Amino acid sequence: MRILIADDQVRVRQALRVLLTQQPGVRVIGEAADGEELLAQVGVKAADLALIDWELPGLVEAGGLPALRCLCPTLQVVVLSGRTGVRSAAQSVGVDAFVSKGDPPESLLTALGRCGARVKLGGTDVTPYGKA
Repeated sequence: MRILIADDQVRVRQALRVLLTQQPGVRVIGEAADGEELLAQVGVKAADLALIDWELPGLVEAGGLPALRCLCPTLQVVVLSGRTGVRSAAQSVGVDAFVSKGDPPESLLTALGRCGARVKLGGTDVTPYGKA
């Protein structure tokens, strides 16, 4: 699974990269610090999934989720937020999964595994994390 990470905090991006690159079948293919940068990368990189901070600066101004879906209709979108109260708002705009930044890393891996099950990797179904 090819993943783009989008968060305005460098430390968060770095921590996510470390976690994700330790997972089999996962490749982090780019990082973005704002919405404009994310859209530019989605337009040129063949990402399967975008891991996005709900409050990513400039995302709303760049067109938000509809702009991402327009550029890459098959893109899976997982939203992260430190505010659990935005879960329903994120789900109402059609994200594929929501994970609180306060949750343990396993919650993120589980969400990615569920999304990965809907993505083909090299013609083979991706097995959700934690499943044999």
